[in-house]
Amino acid sequence: MSIVSSLSPRAVLAPESGIVEVVNYARGRDGLLPLWVGEGDLPTPEFINKAAMDALSGGETFYTYQRGIPELRQALSDYYARHFGVTLPVEHFFVTGSGMQAIQIAVQALTSPGDELVYLTPAWPNIAAALEIAGARSVAAELSFEGGKWAVDLDRIAAAITPKTKGLFINTPSNPTGWTASEDDLRAILALARTHDLWIMADEIYARYYFAGGRAPSFLDVMEPDDKVMFVNSFSKNWSMTGWRVGWIVAPPQAGQVLENLIQYSTSGVAQFMQRGAVAALNDGDSFVQSNIDKARRSRDILCDALIATNRVETLKPDGALYAFLKIDGVTDSREAAIDIVDKTGVGLAPGAAFGAGGELFLRACFLRDPAQVQIAADRLCDYILKL
Repeated sequence: MSIVSSLSPRAVLAPESGIVEVVNYARGRDGLLPLWVGEGDLPTPEFINKAAMDALSGGETFYTYQRGIPELRQALSDYYARHFGVTLPVEHFFVTGSGMQAIQIAVQALTSPGDELVYLTPAWPNIAAALEIAGARSVAAELSFEGGKWAVDLDRIAAAITPKTKGLFINTPSNPTGWTASEDDLRAILALARTHDLWIMADEIYARYYFAGGRAPSFLDVMEPDDKVMFVNSFSKNWSMTGWRVGWIVAPPQAGQVLENLIQYSTSGVAQFMQRGAVAALNDGDSFVQSNIDKARRSRDILCDALIATNRVETLKPDGALYAFLKIDGVTDSREAAIDIVDKTGVGLAPGAAFGAGGELFLRACFLRDPAQVQIAADRLCDYILKL
């Protein structure tokens, strides 16, 4: 028996990331413009770094609170009061080792082996993989796409629900499509969840990246206190902290001990000095986040205007998130196209096939970068497209 065949089948069947495959293929090339992963080009700002370094130098290197240090949970409560207009006591907040771990913890809390969770596709592939590794089943309900615009189809969600369904995973604004739910969309989804007694796992990581102004509509705007909604989120995108691996969960306090136990038996909490940096991000980082949003809007317009002008790309400017999701005339294999584009243009894109059903013909470009760099990437891509 081989080493691999003796491992857990669920572990062996965990899929290779189609995004990482392309990244690994071309990482480190000279002149590369990496638009393939969901992060910006700025390092973490100094005021966040200093808070973490001061805590590290001050000896905050011991075991700490499983749910998060009190100061960070209070900062999260204050953040939601400022930006979401809701009063959520600290008992609602749980600090995790990344947004990805927040999803894993939520999956473990909401599903058992054999259960199902319905999610909207195209989607960031990690949610489906997290479910399958946990022994649950991911069930796709495709967004509709017409005239370059994405929309939710409630009938498709309803058709995907079975007696084994435990919840709905709703990511809005969406990675990779940029689809952003309206309040009416959220009410309809919430009503469906109530009818079938389902949990909603709400991924609102891009809520601040809403180009109509303010923030995107949230389930917090339409839900009642007794609705079964669990939010997963991360410090990565707003505050340029992708490498820090700090996230959080917002959940009913009644689930608190369950979530604390799941954190205990995975990472046993997030390093205290990293949490100090997260406190600084929340308390002092609003202007930095706004500058990131403004940059994303400018770069979105540069990239999308250029691509649409070729008359060879089917897309519209996304309402939210950080991505242009591109359907290029003549592209039938997005993985092959992503490899060809990085070879011929030096622009790294993520293949739409990595995002599941409905994404096969698309390519994703992250535009949270210096607008001057995005202009160069747009020029290279347009030249490539016009030669197809």
